[in-house]
Amino acid sequence: MRFLLRCAGFLLAACQLAPLAAQSYPSKPVRLIVPFPAGGPADIFGRGLAQGMAAPLGQPVVVENISGASGVLGVDRAAKSPPDGYTLAVISSTAGSIGPFAFAKMPFDPARDLALITTMVRVPEVIAVHAAVPASTLAELVAYAKANPGRLNYGSAGAGGITHLAGELLKGEAGIDLVHVPYKGAAPAVTDLLGGQVQLGVFDVPVLLPHIRAGKLKALAITSFKRSANLPEVPTTAEAGYPKVLSDNWYGLVGPAGMPAGVRKRIHAAAIAALSSPELVGRYAKVSGVAMPSSPEEFAVFLAQDQAKWGAVVRAIGFKAD
Repeated sequence: MRFLLRCAGFLLAACQLAPLAAQSYPSKPVRLIVPFPAGGPADIFGRGLAQGMAAPLGQPVVVENISGASGVLGVDRAAKSPPDGYTLAVISSTAGSIGPFAFAKMPFDPARDLALITTMVRVPEVIAVHAAVPASTLAELVAYAKANPGRLNYGSAGAGGITHLAGELLKGEAGIDLVHVPYKGAAPAVTDLLGGQVQLGVFDVPVLLPHIRAGKLKALAITSFKRSANLPEVPTTAEAGYPKVLSDNWYGLVGPAGMPAGVRKRIHAAAIAALSSPELVGRYAKVSGVAMPSSPEEFAVFLAQDQAKWGAVVRAIGFKAD
């Protein structure tokens, strides 16, 4: 009996301490892992959010870049951190929606091992070709590809990522034969696209925008429901006759599963305040990002739907990365 009373006392103390922990959170700086190199779109989005969350939290939010494995490595580091709210991460469509189906050794399950906090930003992608390709519209590209099967190469930021599967989605919907050339990141892929070693690619608008404006690449279609504010003259894939070719990239805010409800609520409130601020909305828009704050429940529904879409594409092409 004495043992049972002692256990009950411990449980009561734990229940009393949990709300106190949430009330005192955060008592030190919070770490935000951005799972891509510094300077890229993901880093810009992550640093903007970190700065915007600092005031609502009353503590600095320090960005740490841990890149590798198409954004999986950094998120895995967060997933395996103590669930105390002091380690968060930016997750991408590759790590959240595609990885569970495309990677043979996925180190975490997004639904099981992560606390989904909010979607952050949607980034439209654009189908672009080298200036020498004889096509100025998506219809002309499809016609040229059908007349020259297997002669067009498309570059991607890596096998199993969204820039790879976006190309496969286009191939399947248009019924064309394109050769996939994977690179270790978007930068070398775009370099070869500019040099003509590959003839086309599907990349985030901010990655290709300077080259499109300089006339080095031709933008054929935006793979989104809406046109891009930075490329308003470029039609969407739906407008071009391919409504299923949609490959918006996206980023969200997550933490390790098991965070106290009060801590998670505090983080969510700070993130929503930042993502709803005109300053951050404008900052994202400058690099073609569309802020998309959400509830954790809405994030879960969104993730499930996106996984269903990309899981079907991965199975259709029979892809599995080591």
